[in-house]
Amino acid sequence: MIILKNLSLNLGGKVIFNDISLTIAQDHRIALVGKNGSGKTTLLKVISGQQALDFGQVSIEKRKTVAYLPQEVVLASARSILDETLSVYEDVVLAKTELKAHEESLIAYKNNPEKSLELIERIAELQYFLVEHDFDQLVLETKKMLQGLGFLPTSFDQPVATLSVGWKMRIVLAKLLLQKADFYIFDEPTNHLDILAKDWLLGFLQQSTFGFMLVCHDRLFLDKLCPLTFELDRGRGKLYRGNYSSYLETKEKELEAQEVAYAEQQREIKHKMEIINKFRAKASKASTAQSMLRALEKIELVEIVPPPPKIKLNFSAVKQPGKIVLKVHDIAHAFEKKQLFKNVSFELVRGDKAAIVASNGVGKTTLLNIIMGAIRCQHGTIERGHNVSIALFEQDQDRVLDKKKTVYEEVESACTTQAMRMQIRPLLGSFLFSGDDVDKKIGVLSGGERNRVAMVKVLLQHANVLILDEPTNHLDIDSKDILLKALGQFPGTILFVSHDHTFLNGLATRILELSPSGVVSYEGNFDSYHYQKEQQEIARMQSIESTKPEKRAAVAKPQAQQEKKSLSGKELYEIKKKMESIERKMETLEKKQADCASRLESVVYGSVPFAKIFDEMEQYKKDISEALAQWEDCAKSLENQ
Repeated sequence: MIILKNLSLNLGGKVIFNDISLTIAQDHRIALVGKNGSGKTTLLKVISGQQALDFGQVSIEKRKTVAYLPQEVVLASARSILDETLSVYEDVVLAKTELKAHEESLIAYKNNPEKSLELIERIAELQYFLVEHDFDQLVLETKKMLQGLGFLPTSFDQPVATLSVGWKMRIVLAKLLLQKADFYIFDEPTNHLDILAKDWLLGFLQQSTFGFMLVCHDRLFLDKLCPLTFELDRGRGKLYRGNYSSYLETKEKELEAQEVAYAEQQREIKHKMEIINKFRAKASKASTAQSMLRALEKIELVEIVPPPPKIKLNFSAVKQPGKIVLKVHDIAHAFEKKQLFKNVSFELVRGDKAAIVASNGVGKTTLLNIIMGAIRCQHGTIERGHNVSIALFEQDQDRVLDKKKTVYEEVESACTTQAMRMQIRPLLGSFLFSGDDVDKKIGVLSGGERNRVAMVKVLLQHANVLILDEPTNHLDIDSKDILLKALGQFPGTILFVSHDHTFLNGLATRILELSPSGVVSYEGNFDSYHYQKEQQEIARMQSIESTKPEKRAAVAKPQAQQEKKSLSGKELYEIKKKMESIERKMETLEKKQADCASRLESVVYGSVPFAKIFDEMEQYKKDISEALAQWEDCAKSLENQ
């Protein structure tokens, strides 16, 4: 479907692509990987036609559509969330608007038969067009897509202009997916998504039939979605069969082979240079030496990639706290009249690595700031344990880092002792800052680099409790691995927020699920949390299933033998008719109850919509029970005949 042929590109004197070729089928799912600066985003722009080449060609099969999601996009709209998302169906929306206008105009032309006839004919055309394109179904699909990406139904009428950049990006993603293109190009589609929205997107892409090329810093997405991996490395491109984990294994073997070849080549070069130097001293052999030297200079040198730094941190200065390091009891918080959360209670035990999981907007960052004392505690209590010292990693590094300082100066500002200063360079080296990197100004660093500087400052404080608010933001996979290894060596307690599946699984020993109504604690990592939630859902559905008539005893046994009463044919007919009516009613109620259970899956647990749907489902359950009792009474009457 897409053919990349001999792509070559230089930007700013740097080789981005050097003769890259790749054939992409319509159903291919390809992970595009490479170090920062290797040209991943540039390649996606080339394929989508937004970046010119020095040489080479991109061919896309005729009548095939390719949709592109950039990392960042400016969405300026005066529409509501729902209307902006529906604008992807522009022709259908315009037809709906025109139909409404004509229907209203028809009244004004009731005394003008000729004009009325024209309007009626146009209305008929529009109605046929809308039926053909099933406008109502498109609206349902759009609402379902928005809910999957974290929008509550109550927010559909909210103006797009009031949203943050992150929420606007979700609308862009929704519109892109609703296009139903033949092939998609995704550049960091999980940016700005919380963990629940990421789960939804992962499931959606797994079930989709279209192909795509994906740049993503969430390893779980690459492993579960992409059976092909295309690597960009120093201007070259190479396709690997297998997902990201398989690619890493293959890559490691290739690097080992390169190291062997490099060592062998260096030995050969050294041996030949010894011969050349020996021959140079003899006039009769000088020409031979020069010939050997020219041949040696033409050898294609084996290049090896330097291995990543090994993380080995010294946490000997971390003091031992008491067994209970933090008690949070009955915390509640509201902004103006909006209740953010309430009934939040939990304890952290020494050594816990607890992750707070919730949808965006529930108040994860607010809760962390209340614990730190940055926000006043409106209700409840927070108690720190004996000998507890806490260090905070804030989500917004632009606010806490001094852009005018160098990397070294910024980290040094957090040091209070000479012993801490002696650890600066080793710790910076572990987090990929070496040599002249430490002299760079904070202002010129990328978001990921600033995050790494901030984490070095946190670890230098030798606190025994770390509170980390989205430490994986802006980090690529390699940087996340480094951070995960560093925190894995930390002997203290960690309370953190992250939307990265791999990071959650690798670090968390406990999941705290935050909702507007409180906190539920789950032991284990994120996969374990998912399993426990699934088991709860299975139990809930089994409970609903057990209320169905066919799952209950067909008819309760009579408590005592009643005197039989003879009924007329008309009375028997009326009873049977009534039973059939009750059965139809129960069938309808059961469908509505099942629909409620399905709708609960797409709303935030503990939210107002969740409570409303749950109450509705409970009412249907009550109505089914009452109808069943009426059906049993009728059955008893028939038994006595």
